[in-house]
Amino acid sequence: MKKIFVLITCLVLVIAAVLIYLNHSVSITSIELSSPGNIAMNEAVKIVLDKEEQVFVRYWKEGAAEKLRTPLTATAKEHDVRLLLLDPNTVYHYQVIIDKLIDVASKEMTFRTREQSPWLVHNWVRGNAPHDAAALDGGMVMLCNARLPGYIAMVDGKGSVKWYWQIDDIGVRAATLTPRGTLLAMLRPPVRDVIDDTPKAEADSLREVAKPIRRGAMGFAGGTAIAEIDLTGKMLWRINMDTVDGGKHKVIHHDVRMDRNGNIVVLTRNQKPFDMAKLGGAGIDTLGGDGILVMDNKGKKIWEWNVWNEWDTDHDPLLKEFAYDRFHMNSLNFDKDNNYLVSVAIEDQIWKVNKETGKIMWKLGKNGNFKMDTAYHFSFQHSVHINPYGDLMVFDNSLWKKQSGAVSFQLDTVKWTATPKIHAMLPASKYTSRMGSAYVLPNNNLLQCSSKTGAVMVTDQQGKIRWELNCYFVPYRAEYIAPSVWTKYFVKE
Repeated sequence: MKKIFVLITCLVLVIAAVLIYLNHSVSITSIELSSPGNIAMNEAVKIVLDKEEQVFVRYWKEGAAEKLRTPLTATAKEHDVRLLLLDPNTVYHYQVIIDKLIDVASKEMTFRTREQSPWLVHNWVRGNAPHDAAALDGGMVMLCNARLPGYIAMVDGKGSVKWYWQIDDIGVRAATLTPRGTLLAMLRPPVRDVIDDTPKAEADSLREVAKPIRRGAMGFAGGTAIAEIDLTGKMLWRINMDTVDGGKHKVIHHDVRMDRNGNIVVLTRNQKPFDMAKLGGAGIDTLGGDGILVMDNKGKKIWEWNVWNEWDTDHDPLLKEFAYDRFHMNSLNFDKDNNYLVSVAIEDQIWKVNKETGKIMWKLGKNGNFKMDTAYHFSFQHSVHINPYGDLMVFDNSLWKKQSGAVSFQLDTVKWTATPKIHAMLPASKYTSRMGSAYVLPNNNLLQCSSKTGAVMVTDQQGKIRWELNCYFVPYRAEYIAPSVWTKYFVKE
């Protein structure tokens, strides 16, 4: 019995010795910290080992009980780990951990983040406006600046910029979260939009036909390039539109999205020569219309749709008056079956377009295919999408009622009815004739953007404002970034 005990003891000691050897057979050669782009909220930790292993970083704010950790890296000698959403000018403690049967940890070290960049210090949330930070449900608002330098910023419920990406040569008109957890940005030459929605004289004559005022070929939201950015701030690729399809599509008209297959889908400007003499005009003119272009992230065309192929130009009573911009499609998204939804502002309608045949499957809105209460007709609407309840949702600019807000409809394509579900109109002071967006948050509040007043708000589903962000530029739209987006980069221990 004594011999068996001795053998077991020896075996345990041998195993322990082997484990200790294996655990300490790798060591950290160096650790270097830097702030990419001098961004105060982003710290890069470069770790070099003498053998290939997986690592993670444990870190916490000085004095805080809560500790965070980054996901395990791939097995390698060199590792680039990013610490995101840090507070500026703050001391953090951290350790590098080599993932072994018994973890090998570096000594506890510290670093201080940089002070916030002065151009990001702004009175984003004013005390005299509703400012219930909990209304955002722990998430952030993503905003884009179309001036120079162009940037994307994410602001939390307390009005702090927690994430930032900048591009120096071009403005950023809009950005959206992709299915793979990156950001897809529409880039455009910088134009100074003004926070002002004073009626223009030009609009008065057009009110006779109840249509929006002219915006021109570029419009207020035309883009000339696209970029994909990961949440560490790295630009993965950029496409300039004049290099796509032989330079045919120079302008993105308002929207760019990524589909489930990673393809890029954009609204384009499509022109058509037309003999205006058929409508009492003076000979050949060029009609301005819209289309959909699908391409890969290298700019190779996959599929294209042209609205003029689906439109009866010879029997269109508005064609002569709106030849320069007949449809003004200002928003693109995907229906539940992945066919396309487009917002057609001039028609005050949403169209569903078949992603294979290009046929218009139905039209929702005034003079559309669905029976609906005319009191809920929308006009010059933006940000079409399917909300979490499965209903079609838009931001109703309500150009002629002059009261904007979020509306949604439950669609029945058997009985062809559109039943209003959300009707959250904003106060008259938040009316915006152009741009804007509205989305349902996880807590059932609504994130609404009144672009021309520079206001981004969280409201309830009746339109009561619970939180308001004060923007110093015109936000084309505002999108919600949920806390779950960051689990790829850090989690609580």
